[in-house]
Amino acid sequence: MAHNPQAGLHGSVLDRLGVLITSGTLPAGEVLRIEQLEDRFGVSRSVIREAIRVLQSMGMVTSRRRVGIIVAARSAWNLFDPLIIGWRLDGAGRDEQLRSLGELRRGLEPVAAALAARRATPAQCGTLTGAVMEMAVHGRSGDLEAYLTADILFHRTLLEASGNEMMGALSGVVAAVLAGRTHHHLMPVHPEPAAIRWHAEVAQAVQSGDADAARRAMRDIVEEANQAMLETGD
Repeated sequence: MAHNPQAGLHGSVLDRLGVLITSGTLPAGEVLRIEQLEDRFGVSRSVIREAIRVLQSMGMVTSRRRVGIIVAARSAWNLFDPLIIGWRLDGAGRDEQLRSLGELRRGLEPVAAALAARRATPAQCGTLTGAVMEMAVHGRSGDLEAYLTADILFHRTLLEASGNEMMGALSGVVAAVLAGRTHHHLMPVHPEPAAIRWHAEVAQAVQSGDADAARRAMRDIVEEANQAMLETGD
């Protein structure tokens, strides 16, 4: 299941509804009745209403007078929402989602790395270097959750260091990709040593202001991740 930070029954029902919609089990145009959802999930009306409210905020359902709650077409969804990404990774459309995310990262992160080489602060350079050291330690020990934490810190810091607020705002999307790779067993037990080396090269290039080297190393990271996920997901 997607790792929903919202605790309790509401979070559980939200996750279950999210997966049903993103998988197409509840297709676009389907009318959802509050009473039927209460019976289906065995929860109170208030829990269902809260889950529906969150789905509405994501563009996944709409409310129409005298009709009820209607499942929206995918084109209306906020596809950058980390929860939607997680739900899509939980369903039959995982390969399609991985491909979309991989193409997004390919267009985004090498450019962000080049910009970071020109704009990163000393503190951000230090965070990047520290994150790589943590990745090396946890990659060697096989602690994938600790590795994931360091990996997310690296990529979030890099996007923020680009100095482009729109790129920085996509850090949650990249974090969802990285988390999905770990939580859906699309990572090797011991992360690829070359990938850790490329992260170190990015950090060094950013610190030394070498935009071309930063772009090249980040492109290598993204290509390795995309290839590994698609091969493991098959």
